[in-house]
Amino acid sequence: MQKKINIQNKKARFEYEIIDKYTAGIQLTGTEIKSIRQSKARITESFCEFNERGELFVINMYIEEYAFGHHYNHNPKSERRLLLNKQELKKLAREVEAKGNTIVPLRLFINENGWAKLDIALAKGKKTHDKRNTIKDRDNKRDLARLKKNY
Repeated sequence: MQKKINIQNKKARFEYEIIDKYTAGIQLTGTEIKSIRQSKARITESFCEFNERGELFVINMYIEEYAFGHHYNHNPKSERRLLLNKQELKKLAREVEAKGNTIVPLRLFINENGWAKLDIALAKGKKTHDKRNTIKDRDNKRDLARLKKNY
């Protein structure tokens, strides 16, 4: 039984206000899946963009080179195509163009069938005062949890 792979982008929930979530497949090549199964990937600086043909790509996602791959290894920071159905792609493209929203990855995981999946979100950037409120709320929740624990 292999361990559960769950690589998260905690920075995205702080920087952006999440509007809508989707689960997308990733088109991987070569040894990329083997590195993901070893939890050797990062999605903190990554984002998603559409190309001129209307396909969605995740950019700046880092998947470390596989140690035993030799000359068959992949490029660690290459663009990877996301697999969604046509209606979802059209809806996302409309939302990104019209309102100035962005698409950010939230979580990289492997499902029960062994496929690598990426949870993406349609998001809007937070202002500085919104980030301060988020920090304040987090501190208040932590203090309340401490008080409840003592009583």
